[in-house]
Amino acid sequence: MMKATRPAIISVGRTRFGEHYETEPEKLVEEAGLTALDSAKIERKDLNACYFADYFLPITNKIGLEEGFLSELLELNIPMEITRSFSSALSNASNAILAGKQDLVLVGGMEKMTDRWDKIRDDLMLLEDPWSYYAGCTPEANHELMFRAYIKKYGIAGQELDILNTALAEFSVKNHQNALNNKYAQYHRKISVNEVLKARTRARRPLGLFDFAPISDGASALVLANSDLAKSYTKKPVYIQGYSLATDYITFPSRKDLTGFAATRLAMKKSLKEADIGLNDISILELYDQSTMMGMVSLEDLGFCEKGKAWMDIHRCLRESEDHYQLNGRRLFINMNGGLKADGNPLGATGGAEIFEVFKQLRREAGEKQVNASEDLKHGCIHELEGFGTKAYIYILGRELE
Repeated sequence: MMKATRPAIISVGRTRFGEHYETEPEKLVEEAGLTALDSAKIERKDLNACYFADYFLPITNKIGLEEGFLSELLELNIPMEITRSFSSALSNASNAILAGKQDLVLVGGMEKMTDRWDKIRDDLMLLEDPWSYYAGCTPEANHELMFRAYIKKYGIAGQELDILNTALAEFSVKNHQNALNNKYAQYHRKISVNEVLKARTRARRPLGLFDFAPISDGASALVLANSDLAKSYTKKPVYIQGYSLATDYITFPSRKDLTGFAATRLAMKKSLKEADIGLNDISILELYDQSTMMGMVSLEDLGFCEKGKAWMDIHRCLRESEDHYQLNGRRLFINMNGGLKADGNPLGATGGAEIFEVFKQLRREAGEKQVNASEDLKHGCIHELEGFGTKAYIYILGRELE
């Protein structure tokens, strides 16, 4: 990617994540989108295009041809495209910027999942793995299958298994702790390791209530521009220095490795190469943790922990520090917004919340969540998955046009 044409994020916006039964979809979109536009003093008429993400709006809210919905909402006739994940929408927008087709675009995502939770539960499983669905699995099943495959492959038993179980619980507790300072988070509640372990016992399963991200409603948005135009709107643009995506089989049991996500490994490798940085240059990481198990193996897939040993690192780090992980000889701040577990997981908007957090951290505008001012914050990494690791997106953001 040529330095002069790197896409630049000018501004961001989002809603609180949670249960928004009383709020119409257009109100959520409007709140997130107008926040992003207003903070950069951009008017709708200035936009060249709009890229938007949602998984289930046609099902949950009977909204068909979402592009027309957006056109009517924004009162614009510019090009608009719909994707599933926020990262996919951002990828399309970034490609358009790099190709010179667009100069200033709005990227957004939203979901109203709690409106029809009973309806979309089957659709969530089909989205992850249709063959597992027909075998009677639930959306949580593959996470537990991965857990069992992991402990079998690495021979984890006895006291080591107790430590792994505790580490996953500590990971959940840490996310909830981080969310206490996130005004947009779905949950502002401290939990304990004991609560996480008891929930597993009650469920008689390896993963319990506090191991999984919730069902959520919400919206997120950002304004993206080419690097030259961005400087006319803000003195502190955040540049997309590298981004990539990769794909794997949709059927989880058919994959070669059941203890991680090949798509994440491939996308991370390409993104680091494009950004021309190493792992130790990354200070902020937003993990796509639909479950504690997914969060743990993703640390391995991204290269921050050795395969089969992330649980050791999590257990050690969270006992040694209250705010960061010490990995590869460098401090790494993970899920400062609470992650999907506590911030919430409205699928189409989730990636936007991850971008929101890293953007604010790099600009030192994260309020009470802000990483210590003594830290040299140059690069942040965003990780988002579609399905159960079927597609992986990696974005590396930076403050400098490198």
